[in-house]
Amino acid sequence: MSNQLHSDITSPSSGSSLVKQEADSAEPLPKKKQKRNKPTLSCDECVERKTKCDRGRPSCIACIKRQSECKYAVGSAVTQANRSISPTLRMVKPFKKKLGTQGDFEDPHQVTSTKGPSTPNRPFSPSGEIQSLLSHVPYSHPTGSNVFENEHPFANYWTCQGGLKETIGVLPEKMQADLLLDQYFECVDPVYPMIHRQNFYADYTHFWSLPLSEKVKTDGALIALIFALLAMGAQFITTTPAKERQSTAKFYISASHQSLHVSSYLSTASVRSIQAMVLITYFLINDNHASDGWAFAGILLRQAYAMGLHRNPDVYVPNASIFEKQVRRKLWQAVLLQDTFLTVLLSLPPSATHTDVDVEDLREDTSSIALSNTTDTAYMRGSWMLANLVQEAICSPRSLGIPICPTTRSKTKIVANFRAVYRSFPDVFRSWTPAYITQLCEQGNKRVVRQTLFLTSNYFHNVMLVHCSVSEEVAMNVRACLEAAHEAISAFFLLYLLCQSEAQVWWVFNHRAFLEAMCIGNILQERAKEENGSEVLAKDALFSRARADVVQMIDIMHKMGEGETGSVVARTRVGILSQFLV
Repeated sequence: MSNQLHSDITSPSSGSSLVKQEADSAEPLPKKKQKRNKPTLSCDECVERKTKCDRGRPSCIACIKRQSECKYAVGSAVTQANRSISPTLRMVKPFKKKLGTQGDFEDPHQVTSTKGPSTPNRPFSPSGEIQSLLSHVPYSHPTGSNVFENEHPFANYWTCQGGLKETIGVLPEKMQADLLLDQYFECVDPVYPMIHRQNFYADYTHFWSLPLSEKVKTDGALIALIFALLAMGAQFITTTPAKERQSTAKFYISASHQSLHVSSYLSTASVRSIQAMVLITYFLINDNHASDGWAFAGILLRQAYAMGLHRNPDVYVPNASIFEKQVRRKLWQAVLLQDTFLTVLLSLPPSATHTDVDVEDLREDTSSIALSNTTDTAYMRGSWMLANLVQEAICSPRSLGIPICPTTRSKTKIVANFRAVYRSFPDVFRSWTPAYITQLCEQGNKRVVRQTLFLTSNYFHNVMLVHCSVSEEVAMNVRACLEAAHEAISAFFLLYLLCQSEAQVWWVFNHRAFLEAMCIGNILQERAKEENGSEVLAKDALFSRARADVVQMIDIMHKMGEGETGSVVARTRVGILSQFLV
């Protein structure tokens, strides 16, 4: 400001010759060196080279192109603020430029062309009801769930005055309950490790030791959790007929909800009630009723927020024990993962978005039971980081009909972010082969097998969505899309080979594989329409492998749909996928 004042005084327009002469004769004042009052936000490499930096995390575009390490010399306070704030910024503004009737086509089952955008399929019924949820063939079950009925959200086997005593009375014999719990911790817990097994079994064993007069005074949320575990375990039992297994599982899940109802779960929330609700949601999804699961998950998320699970335990419950804080973090990541990866499949907005819980605060479990589960923490951290990226890069724009990658620059950045997340996975989840996974399975280490295949499928499915995204500026990367789809669907093929019964139960894994086959089929179909397309498809190894993936998926769906008890959804999907091979 002093320099500006000095120039104004000495300017010809000032009209003061005396001042002008004095200014001319005076010695020039030394300029004060102005100190920079804000930190350098550009990365070290761009500062050193004096190049423009877009300040992207974890790597800026310039460093990506240079293939150099990208580091930021930003103050710890700024870094912490960015880390805490960025996961909550999910609102995406639509483009000002109208695309007319054309939109993005990230949904693999909506792809109609590899050359440009197409209109998303959002059909309406004659009554005006939107049909975007996956409650219709071939994406899910064609009818309403038997668990959800008109007179009550769940099948009603209960009397008005029965209370908790009524649900406790339908518990199976302890030996049978133990078998179902073993099945849960064998098949489900590796994929969603949110329950501390040692702590749960302590409560479970104590409950069974009580006389009936004391059992009815037990926390209803614990009873609900026990029934939810039994229901999930029953879905994976292979020693009973399919119809009997399904009926038993639905009865237990109804008992779980009734126990929550008796304990007034809508007005009170606890760790146990949230855990039970997470499992009830997964049960509905596995029962081919993803839309019902989505609706119930809305209540679950409100309860999780009300309980403060989205807050950093060190801040929200500073006096809690280390164990209690760990339980809260694991439970929040389970809610976050369920919400994120279901919204990817449904193309709906994510809800578990406002949080300051940090994945790096998740500690290793040192309990005696968890010592053998050496990959659990790494698996949860990897899934957690992937979910945060997917929410920001994929879920939010798709829920608003916005292209995932509106510009070439944005696509480069998103792909780089996905690669950075993948590099953060431990080698056991990245450097594997089918032979190695088969060997682990034969050695009895199926926990690592399940985690590896689920994380692989999840990651590459979302990478496929990024590469098949189109906009006015960005075309589909066909080869990269086929590569990602192959990696994702191969994980499902391997799970089906090693754990066939489990592959049939996991709806999310099943449905992702179906969407991947749909994406591959659409690409093959469009390429065949081009000039010399058939010749290209026959000679190019990538396209030949892609066709083989679709054929193998059809074969698996055909086997799942065989017999009177076969899946109607699987049989319908055979017809859908077969159209791409004509």
